[in-house]
Amino acid sequence: MEKRRLTPLDRLLASANNALRTVAAPAGRSARPSPAENVVDADLDERERRHAAGLMRVNHAGEVCAQALYQGHAAVARDRSVEARMQRAADEEFDHLAWCEQRVNELGEDTSKLSPFWYAGAFAIGAASGILGDRWSLGFIAETERQVCAHLDSHLDSLPPGDAKSRAVVEQMREEEEEHGNNAVTAGAAELPAPVKRLMQMTAKLMTNTAYWV
Repeated sequence: MEKRRLTPLDRLLASANNALRTVAAPAGRSARPSPAENVVDADLDERERRHAAGLMRVNHAGEVCAQALYQGHAAVARDRSVEARMQRAADEEFDHLAWCEQRVNELGEDTSKLSPFWYAGAFAIGAASGILGDRWSLGFIAETERQVCAHLDSHLDSLPPGDAKSRAVVEQMREEEEEHGNNAVTAGAAELPAPVKRLMQMTAKLMTNTAYWV
C-alpha cells in the first residue's frame, strides 16, 4: 500500500511537535545508545570541565539548528524522496541532540538558554532555501554539513586530552554529518554562491561564540 502523502497541515503539525520536543523539553533517551555510554569519565579539573561543557553546549545548539534546518527543508520539499531523506537525517540528528545534552549535563552544565532562538532562525532559513527548489535545499544541506565537519574537527583539537567521553560523541557526530553532506551531493545538491557560504560562516560564528557561554 502506498504511504499517504502528508498534507500542508500534517507538515505544520509535525514541525510544531518537533520544535516543542527540541527546545521545550529534555531530549530524553536517544534511539541509539550514546557512543560514550561505555567510556570511563575523566577526572577533569575545573577549567577543563567548563571548557568541555562549553564546547558540548555549542554542539547541542548546533544540533538544535540541525533539527530546525532539516524540518524546514522537509516542510517545503517538492520531491517525496527528498522529503524522506530530510526526515531520516533529522532522526539521526535527534540522536546527536540527545547525546550532546546528556554530556553537557554530565559535565554539570545546562544547554543554551537561547535554543528557541536558534531553532526559529534555522527553521526559517531551511524553509526559505527549500522554497527555491530541492536542488538548492540540498545544496544548503551539503554546505552546512561541510562547515559543521570543519567545526567538529576544531572541537576534537580543542577538547581536553583526557575527555574521552566528549570525544567519542563528537567523533561519531562528525562521521554522520559527513555522510549527510555526501548524501545531499549524491541527491543533486546545487553549489551555493560564495557570498552565501560566507554569510553562513558568519552566522555560525555568532551562534558558536554565544552558545559557548549562554
